[in-house]
Amino acid sequence: MSKKQIKSITVQDKTIVYELERKNVKNVNLRIRQNGTIYISAGPFVPNQFIEDFIRKRKDYIFSSIKRFEEIARYRPQPKQYVSGEAFYILGHELRLAVSQAAKLQVYSDGVYLYLFVKDTADYASKKKAVQRYLDAQCRETFSSILLEVYPQFAKYGVSLPQLRIRNMETRWGSCLSKKGIITLNKHLLEAPRNCIEYVITHELCHFIHPNHSKQFYEMLTLFMPDWKNQKKILDERILIP
Repeated sequence: MSKKQIKSITVQDKTIVYELERKNVKNVNLRIRQNGTIYISAGPFVPNQFIEDFIRKRKDYIFSSIKRFEEIARYRPQPKQYVSGEAFYILGHELRLAVSQAAKLQVYSDGVYLYLFVKDTADYASKKKAVQRYLDAQCRETFSSILLEVYPQFAKYGVSLPQLRIRNMETRWGSCLSKKGIITLNKHLLEAPRNCIEYVITHELCHFIHPNHSKQFYEMLTLFMPDWKNQKKILDERILIP
């Protein structure tokens, strides 16, 4: 049975408040939530002093993560209104929305504009649903295509072609369940350049062979994508996650 506590520690004259959950886990785990709160899980018998030392060692990561989430909140785009002129991004390219009235609902892009034809141009719900359906289809098509391109180099290691899931994710571009053969990608990854999507998929496929971020994991990632750090930097600098 898990047990949660709110605790605090002072590091470099700054107070770090964190939620500590005691449960049956092998390691001490740290997660910075999107709202800047800190969550730590640890086994029931891990000493408090060990956890505090763990926090001190990771202070730079904690402070930088909190700062980044504050910047995301500060520059977060306003919710889309689905009116002409709004910007949408696909594979790093900006598309301007062009809304027109038509008897038949239709959404398509010519690489410059994202055209939306609807019966009622003032119907926000219908416009949002139509555009999101189009973007979801682009996600499925694009992510599936890239996965099929990247996967063959992993087949010789005994990795089966994973099932692809796509959803909104708060703090990650991708994740995987290697034992279940599942890769999940963030819908907003569609906004990033294609090479960045390749990086995230390659990263997750490497976890099917090396489940953690070990030296061997990064050696394999570098083998398959020598410039992966460049792609990661691009993603780190993009404020895409809602």
